[in-house]
Amino acid sequence: MTHVLDNPVWAALNGPQAHLGEIQGQAARYHPDVAGFVTLRPNPDARAWEDLLAVAEPGAEIALTSTDALPPPGWEVTFAIPGVQLVDVALRAEPDPQAVPLGPADVPEILDLVARTEPGPFRKRTIELGTYLGIRRNGRLIAMAGERLHPPGWTEISAVCTDPAYRGQGLATRLVRAVAAGIRARGETPFLHAAADNTPAIRLYEHLGFTLRRTTTFRTIRIPPLTGQVSTP
Repeated sequence: MTHVLDNPVWAALNGPQAHLGEIQGQAARYHPDVAGFVTLRPNPDARAWEDLLAVAEPGAEIALTSTDALPPPGWEVTFAIPGVQLVDVALRAEPDPQAVPLGPADVPEILDLVARTEPGPFRKRTIELGTYLGIRRNGRLIAMAGERLHPPGWTEISAVCTDPAYRGQGLATRLVRAVAAGIRARGETPFLHAAADNTPAIRLYEHLGFTLRRTTTFRTIRIPPLTGQVSTP
């Protein structure tokens, strides 16, 4: 038996976030302007790579998630780092009076903050994945957090970031708790991902009430420019 969090992209795109992506046989992906995540179904067979070609362009670099399946010859692994998945077991979730909802009109400011803080990829339609909250000072966005993957019964907290000039004030903690409050209000459970070597972030999340569920690998793969039929190993 597999758990929805073993492959949250597949579970989300076959469930609450189906309108934000596409599925072809054993492969699924978010629309590229929403997120770069592509995945294969749990326990895929060799034909899954043909299905992936139907949802990803030749020459594209994709973030292939939650699968240990080896890509066909000629598909280049361009990036791979260990990661962790943590789930909420004792988080104190609570709204924050200074945390304001962010919408499409805020995307330019969000992209500027993301560029300065590098919490992970954020695209022009990423905000459609869920609720994003921000804190402002003198009208300027200085911290934010929001919702990303949404498999049934769970919601991922993501894009947690604070302007370097305002770090050390507990803004990330407040925003995580505020986003979690909205998730809990829907009867769902928060979870999140982090790079395995990002020990400060992991310590913060564990202090807040998250615990390690599993390890994973974050990797990107480049599809050959001219693919034709997939040749299997």
